Amino acid sequence: MDSKQFTFKEIDVEGEETLDAISGADNFNRWMYDTISPYCSGNILEIGSGIGNISKYFLADKANITLSDIRDEYCGKLQKTFVDFSPEIINVNIADSNFDENYQHLFEKFDSIFSLNVVEHIEDDKLAMKNCKKLLKQNGTIITLVPAWNALYNEFDKALEHYRRYNRKTLKKLVGAEYKIIHTQYFNLIGILGWILSGSILKKKTIPKGQMGLYNKLVPVFKIIDKIIFNKLGLSVICVAEKE
Repeated sequence: MDSKQFTFKEIDVEGEETLDAISGADNFNRWMYDTISPYCSGNILEIGSGIGNISKYFLADKANITLSDIRDEYCGKLQKTFVDFSPEIINVNIADSNFDENYQHLFEKFDSIFSLNVVEHIEDDKLAMKNCKKLLKQNGTIITLVPAWNALYNEFDKALEHYRRYNRKTLKKLVGAEYKIIHTQYFNLIGILGWILSGSILKKKTIPKGQMGLYNKLVPVFKIIDKIIFNKLGLSVICVAEKE
């Protein structure tokens, strides 16, 4: 597999520690799932499943979902974690410069594709959007969630190998070049405070489990705050679009 367009560390220490910290945040993960799942239907592909923090909700709801990751290590963990569900698990690099050759068997296979905190890791994000389009059926839906606001770029972003952060305008420009935009919104306003405290002020490279645990307990309140401000600001930005 060609990885020139998507370089990554052999051992993803910070990434795995972050995923592990978030794995126990059931309220937060459920909130994210509830936010994106209404746009997912039919044959679904998750790009960058990691250790399955969101995958488990789709599988529990008996969704027709294929899990994927660029790392064989994560694909192996997904296989063990979800052995009772036996989902299809594949290794996919949406920034592969030889994408047509390596993934033609997946072209126009999926009704929905979603990626959560994936595109910011890809230097050529435009190529990633073009390649995802090839995997979608006509009128298929793509859901993209990425970190918001370049001003928030800090030690977390560096450790996690983020090329950039986005805002509503830049994400719409990226996705809109290939798809018809259906919906955009911000997500998780209060998360901004924790991100600044740990990544900018304390200079930590991974999310502290204790901090994530406390945040998770308060998610019901944070969900209400997001509704009050009509999702006009948040730590993440989401774009839903359709292949025409």
